[in-house]
Amino acid sequence: MEQSHLKHLATEVASKISISEEDESYFRNPFQHIVIDNFFPNEFALKLSHAFDKIEKEEWEYTSDEGIEVKYRTNWKSEFDIPDSLAPAIRILNSAPILSAMSDRLGIPKLMPDPYFTGGGINATKSGGLLDVHVDGNYHDATSLNRRMNALIYLNPNWEKEWGGEFGIYDEFGENCVKSIAPLFNRLVVFDSHDKSWHGLPEPINFPSDQVRRSIILYYYTAAPRPGNQVTFDKPHSALWKKRNKKDKKGNLLREFY
Repeated sequence: MEQSHLKHLATEVASKISISEEDESYFRNPFQHIVIDNFFPNEFALKLSHAFDKIEKEEWEYTSDEGIEVKYRTNWKSEFDIPDSLAPAIRILNSAPILSAMSDRLGIPKLMPDPYFTGGGINATKSGGLLDVHVDGNYHDATSLNRRMNALIYLNPNWEKEWGGEFGIYDEFGENCVKSIAPLFNRLVVFDSHDKSWHGLPEPINFPSDQVRRSIILYYYTAAPRPGNQVTFDKPHSALWKKRNKKDKKGNLLREFY
């Protein structure tokens, strides 16, 4: 895709974030989040979905922690690991127009993307897969930045409700599901990442054997710390899981950091 076309597309989709309307596509509770349908042009999004089928086995990292996290994700370490078919979308989602739009709409200044793709990339979940209710880790070792925001693009063209796989948004204690967001094709979800933004899909999905739940997920950071009302732990921690008594997979609240 030509540079000028890519820039035009980034500006176009960034405007959808900027003009997201209160209680229609932008929501404040229980934590800030944005939901925008038909985010990319349809043909562009279809190419992204089809790209999943062309990813080689060795590019996937399989996680199987029963009841906690069962899924596949890419193990990118830099932009040079991104398949050509997905690179335009990643460039757009990490571009200055998108960063500025998300920053302004959610009131989180000076957002930065993650050039190391720590935990980010694309996710594929087969039938029986799940992701327990959790809050994400808060600190990026390679940069010493603070995790502040997540963005997902769902790429499931034929999704049906009985398949499950809705993204669950929970109250500040991680106890009650306040909202379920269907993983519809070409749907963008952006949300605050902090110690009270509990989310997940804890029920095993029921996708057909020839289908997987597909998403792109990227994380964004700031040098500035999170506001005090979003902080439960002021030291670095990994993802904290509801089924682990709100501790990490090793049973810890905090972790070593660099």
